[in-house]
Amino acid sequence: MDMTNQFQEYARLLIEVGLNVQKGQDLVIACPVECAWFARLCAAAAYDVGCREVVMNWRDDALNRMKYLRAADEVFDATPAWQAEFLNGYARKGAAYLSVSASDPENLKGVDPDRLVRQQRAGSAALADFHRLQMNNGFPWCVASIPIPSWAVKAFPGCGEAEAMEKLWGAIFEAVRVTGDGQAVSRWQEHVDTLQKRVDTLNSLNLERLHYTNSLGTDLTIRLPEGHVWSGGDGAAATGQRFVANIPTEEIFTAPLRDGVDGVVYASLPLVHDGNIIKGIRFTFRDGRIVEAQADEGEEQLKAAISLDEGAARLGEVALVPYDSPISNQRLLYYNTLFDENASCHLAFGQAYAECIRGGEKMSKEELLSAGLNDSITHVDFMVGTADLSITGYTRDGREVPIFVNGNFAL
Repeated sequence: MDMTNQFQEYARLLIEVGLNVQKGQDLVIACPVECAWFARLCAAAAYDVGCREVVMNWRDDALNRMKYLRAADEVFDATPAWQAEFLNGYARKGAAYLSVSASDPENLKGVDPDRLVRQQRAGSAALADFHRLQMNNGFPWCVASIPIPSWAVKAFPGCGEAEAMEKLWGAIFEAVRVTGDGQAVSRWQEHVDTLQKRVDTLNSLNLERLHYTNSLGTDLTIRLPEGHVWSGGDGAAATGQRFVANIPTEEIFTAPLRDGVDGVVYASLPLVHDGNIIKGIRFTFRDGRIVEAQADEGEEQLKAAISLDEGAARLGEVALVPYDSPISNQRLLYYNTLFDENASCHLAFGQAYAECIRGGEKMSKEELLSAGLNDSITHVDFMVGTADLSITGYTRDGREVPIFVNGNFAL
């Protein structure tokens, strides 16, 4: 099947809507070596709109696994200076940043979790400017994905590699609204406008807390900071440049009060994290902190993930996605958080987004903490939405408002 038109339309969508690359702006593309051909399409689309220069940051599953299994142990306590300067430097310049997320969901299975934790801590310290600016929208950034064989056969078990790749391409094109007719950019502009209307409705409620329940056993209360802001669709970089951080996106999100989460929550889908699949997650929260973490599979990796720092065991994001939505209705487990999180209401442990509090993007780390937002070197989304999920909102003036009924928006 010839999908040339879809490939080109998708690349244009990421450059013109995902990043909204401006004339004279630099673009950094982080991409697996297997996807070099698609990176070239994105680079061409960027130069078409006047990009100053496209620079590449290549990744490779095979070499990454080899490193974690065979490199000297001290390697995982440091980040090369050139790598830090590369990412921090372009972030400080306000370069656009495209991350092509495509990897084997189990690429790091069997790797010592301690190595993963130490490498993430070292990377967080060395790349502090990059991560701070990304979380504060200091530059336009977008995460998107294309299939690779090792991922495709996981998403479509029982299919041969070629068939699995074709099916995954079809699912992704449906999720990102690419048909080959060249109209994806205009369809996305309409989609962003639709999400903004729901954002405006939620912001008008001035909610004090949310209460989640479903038949899995979730019974969770999440308080929201005063002055919290719901966001969704597109956002604005420090320069005012509009961008869409995730393509696809179906979510509307805000930040919880970091010490205001209590109860039990059950994950509704597996989590792919650090090259491992974690299944059957259950968290118990008290005063905002995870006091008990369990998983049917991958519990050691889960506990490592929430131990990176003090904030890793607290929530940083609350995101609403209707069960009856384009990605969810595919009834496909992607084994890729970019897609799975947009098929389900989700929460994230770790760092909160500064845009989720009024004036947050101009606040210091200390001011954000004082306002009730969580701080961490990690941010990991896990899915909690189900067909019977109920979310009840309570406003600051004492009203009770149904937000979700039977998995979908009631607003």
